[in-house]
Amino acid sequence: MTRSRIDWQDLLFGLFLAAVAAGTLVATRKLVVGHAADMGPGYMPRVVALGLLAFGLFFCVRGVRRAAVAIDAVQLRPLLAVLGAVGVFALTAERLGLAVASVVTVIVASFATREGRLRESLPFALALSAAAVLLFIKVLALPVPVWPR
Repeated sequence: MTRSRIDWQDLLFGLFLAAVAAGTLVATRKLVVGHAADMGPGYMPRVVALGLLAFGLFFCVRGVRRAAVAIDAVQLRPLLAVLGAVGVFALTAERLGLAVASVVTVIVASFATREGRLRESLPFALALSAAAVLLFIKVLALPVPVWPR
C-alpha cells in the first residue's frame, strides 16, 4: 500500500455528499420555503440539503488536509449482495408480504461476507422480520401485506 498526500476516501465521500445536496437544492428550487414558524414544503429538504452540504465540505477539506492509505479495490461480493438484497425486497415485498420478504432480504444480504452463516443469519432474519411487522403494520398502521397473497 502506498501513502498519498490526499485522503481519497474522505475527498470522494465529501464530493458525493455535496453532489447529493446540490441535486436536492436544484430539485426543490421551485418549492416554497417559508420560515421556521411557517414551514413550506421546501423548508425541510433545503435544511437537510444544506446540512449535507456542510458535511460534504467538511469531508472534502479533511480529505485534502490529511494523508491516508490509498483506496482498496472494489469488492464485488458485498456490492452484489447488498444490491441483490435491495432488489429482492423490491420485487418480493408486495407478492410475498413483508414477513417473508424481510427474511429473504436478510439472507441474501448475509452473503456480503464470507463469515455469514445461515444458522446465525436465519434467527436474526426472523427477529428483524418480526420487528419490521410490528413497526410498520402495528405501530405505523401502513397498508402493507404481511403474508403472501
